[in-house]
Amino acid sequence: MKKLSIITVTYNAGHTLERTLKSVREQSYPYIEHVIVDGKSWDNTVALIQQHENGALTWVSEPDKGLYDAMNKGAAMAKGDYLCFLNAGDTFFASNSVERMMHTFNAVNAPDIIYGETAIVDEKGDFLHMRRLKAPERLTWKSFKLGMVVCHQAFIVKRELFENYDLSYRYSSDFDWCIRMMKKSKNLHNTRLTLINYLNEGLTTSNRMESLKERYRIMAKYYGQASTFLHHLWFGIRAVWK
Repeated sequence: MKKLSIITVTYNAGHTLERTLKSVREQSYPYIEHVIVDGKSWDNTVALIQQHENGALTWVSEPDKGLYDAMNKGAAMAKGDYLCFLNAGDTFFASNSVERMMHTFNAVNAPDIIYGETAIVDEKGDFLHMRRLKAPERLTWKSFKLGMVVCHQAFIVKRELFENYDLSYRYSSDFDWCIRMMKKSKNLHNTRLTLINYLNEGLTTSNRMESLKERYRIMAKYYGQASTFLHHLWFGIRAVWK
């Protein structure tokens, strides 16, 4: 059976991390490792990690250069066949989510990328709604012309295909990374399952604007200026219409 490495990046995440640790620990699928990369937290994050230590948990707490640098570290530490990046506060949709996901394909012809749907939850972990953007039936690298149609947490990649996140992007490197992973993949597998509960924390207006600017630059790089402009014009019309 294929092994899944779940990578969680933390920094002062003591108020949300426990639910993630619990969700990973309670998965029915036995071939899992949990890699935690902590940015030298000064709250109770490290104490929580130590409380949940087990043979499937690997962790480090040291300064890093930000979120995406920590994700690169986590991928370098991972030993599984697939990588899943699960934020502190995020959980799997159910205790059998990984097991169900891994049984949607034949291990002999294992896909390069596995993907599914995402539910949005509040700070208590209660369901709010499904993610606005629905995963397409057939995902390709061109699908992201319409935005990040698959949530990063529900986008599972073969470890042997992994390339580092580009640290020149501070807020949207995951968007760039997903496109690069899809461009080099031959087999992208739709599980047709809801895989992840994503914590709806929200971003500051300042960070959100910077993220959108970065995303626009990334889209222009891969899809061209004209196509990107026209798609954003449509995004604006759609927002006004709604």
